[in-house]
Amino acid sequence: MQNYKSGELALLDVPVPGCKPGGVLVRSAFSLISTGTELMKVSEAGMSMLGKARSRPDQVAKVVQSVAANGVPATYRKVMGKLDSYTPLGYSLCGVVEQVGAGIDDVKAGDLVACAGNEHALHAELNWVPKNLYVPVPDGVAARHAAFGTVGSIALQGVRQGESRLGEVALVIGLGLIGQLVTQLLNASGVRVVGVDPDPARCELAERLGAAACGDPGSASVESAVAELTGGMGVDQVYLAAGGSSNQPVELAARLCRDRGRVIDIGKCRLDLPWNAYYEKELDVRFSRSYGPGRYDPEYELQGRDYPIGYVRWTERRNLACFLDLIARGSVDVEPLVSHVADFEDAVETYRRLEEGELKAVAVLFRYTPASDDAPAAEAPQVTVPQVPEVPRPSGRTGAARRSGPVRLAFVGAGNYASSMLLPHLTGRDGVELSTVVTTTALSAANAQRKFGFGKATTDLDAVLGDPAVDAVFVVTRHSSHAELTRRALLAGKAVFVEKPLALTEEELAGVLAAVEESGNDRIQVGFNRRFAPLLREAKERFGVRGGPASLRYLVNAGRLEHGSWYLRQDTEGSRFAGEGGHFVDTASWLLDADPVSVYAAAPAGGEDLQIVLGYPDGSTATISYVTSGPASFPKETLDLIADNKVLRLDDFVRAAVHDGRRRQWVGSRLPKARDKGQNAELAAFVKAVRTGGPMPVPLESLAATTTATLAVRTALASGVPVTLAGAR
Repeated sequence: MQNYKSGELALLDVPVPGCKPGGVLVRSAFSLISTGTELMKVSEAGMSMLGKARSRPDQVAKVVQSVAANGVPATYRKVMGKLDSYTPLGYSLCGVVEQVGAGIDDVKAGDLVACAGNEHALHAELNWVPKNLYVPVPDGVAARHAAFGTVGSIALQGVRQGESRLGEVALVIGLGLIGQLVTQLLNASGVRVVGVDPDPARCELAERLGAAACGDPGSASVESAVAELTGGMGVDQVYLAAGGSSNQPVELAARLCRDRGRVIDIGKCRLDLPWNAYYEKELDVRFSRSYGPGRYDPEYELQGRDYPIGYVRWTERRNLACFLDLIARGSVDVEPLVSHVADFEDAVETYRRLEEGELKAVAVLFRYTPASDDAPAAEAPQVTVPQVPEVPRPSGRTGAARRSGPVRLAFVGAGNYASSMLLPHLTGRDGVELSTVVTTTALSAANAQRKFGFGKATTDLDAVLGDPAVDAVFVVTRHSSHAELTRRALLAGKAVFVEKPLALTEEELAGVLAAVEESGNDRIQVGFNRRFAPLLREAKERFGVRGGPASLRYLVNAGRLEHGSWYLRQDTEGSRFAGEGGHFVDTASWLLDADPVSVYAAAPAGGEDLQIVLGYPDGSTATISYVTSGPASFPKETLDLIADNKVLRLDDFVRAAVHDGRRRQWVGSRLPKARDKGQNAELAAFVKAVRTGGPMPVPLESLAATTTATLAVRTALASGVPVTLAGAR
């Protein structure tokens, strides 16, 4: 793995990944270094911060947007947290199935498989690989050759994008690993190939493997070979398999391609297309997206949802299987591409030699030692009235005793939010010990342990829940797992801090409350941090006690999510509002000193914006406008509370004021300052409650009422009428 901030390469011992349903645990036999893609990442990591910014302008734009939405300090923590983390290398390997997860029936323990994916086929002794990213290796194919499967699929997808036909002529620019494989695949398809590369050794290798002619991009021999093979008309296809900042490849492609030919970009090279040259020939420029259809689609890659073969003939997985079949039938020979085989223990030194040019190679394999003895063993809309569940009142209050020593915390999940918004406030805090971090991926646990000083890192949740030394468990995973993990931690007698939401359905909420009743443990806090924000607390104090009903308006300029965000997986993670809407319901209820008794919701036709009206026992109302169509430049959260001829105004947790009809009182400074949304104060209150055995910062009744109201938005949208929260307090 590599630290992208410092450029450091390291070989680390990390926890064994868990074998989750829908995939297999694979012990690596060989993994392949992609000498193009991986060395590019290694080179970028060694750049200065300015150099990194120049190489990734897309990421710089995201940082600017984050500053506008979250402020400089929070954005800085988030960016530095990502940069100062170990990121894995590798995405193509072959290994033996060690353990089979639930739902897998096409392989068994002991089978040899080829695996793909830059999160699942890492340079590591053990990897968990989901179903659509592995395929069984055909009989007769050596493990070292099957390790080429992913890179071969990339080359194969590029050739498919070129729609090559028997008898055509193709130009392959760049004869590195991908270019050599493209050359062989085209040759196997009956296409004659001319190769281009400045390295004579690579040109010679391509000719041995079937290219008709190869040469330096500046030599006349390439143009002569093209003219001879095509009768002077130009090649039918050009495959850009080169990298770097030179624009020479796209210019050469235009010069040597025939009229209405095809140019396919597989590598990452400069694409400053000369307009006249491409226009006059009406060249068809195409991109090849990695391994094939399914790439970057989480439903395909992570959830195992295949595309029907009648609509998508060649997917990632089918490309992987096809390439291995070509090796088995002798149509592709990868052995001549193997320049070096290194023991995995020498990984760091191998990368160093490659980066410094000491080791000249087309393909390098890591060889892993045989399985050790301690390895894991193989194995119609109607209005329903949501009830605010009856909150049990436990008699024993398990886990409420005063602690004499430090409060020992375990984190389940260590993603971006935990790493940027929670853990920095806990690291080094007096009276707190970060005991254990639990994640499903071994690397994220190792990163959290290194950065925040956890005593242990593991993928074994049961071991943590059964550890009597752990006082409290933080649940900071994806939304769909919150309720179940909270339920299990309560039953284990732990105090629980669960990031919002507490539950995604009424049934999940009922399960959590049943666990409270069964265990007698009500020590739970949900991460509704805004009520702890110092600026908002001071503003509420200055506003004073109300004498009559209030009107509250809360505008949440949530913005649109990036394509592929897990927040968009409503079938598993719930709606976006169900996931984060509790923040705003809780803030409104805290300001109004009551729990809601009714919910009404409306949404524009075909849109994602929501208008939610909450009713309260004293006649107060809170209108939450949750919009995704606003500009990113506008503040994310603005709030007005009006009552008794007074107005409390909050501007994005940067500025606040109270107007009393005669004058405006600024809360804090008039000048914008860093946003503090209350995470630090919230964590301090939770730790104090665990240490002293005192009441939790927010009553369980309020947490349940907020969750119920948030979930009732879905019912109100479906019915079009207000929903009464029966049994509301």
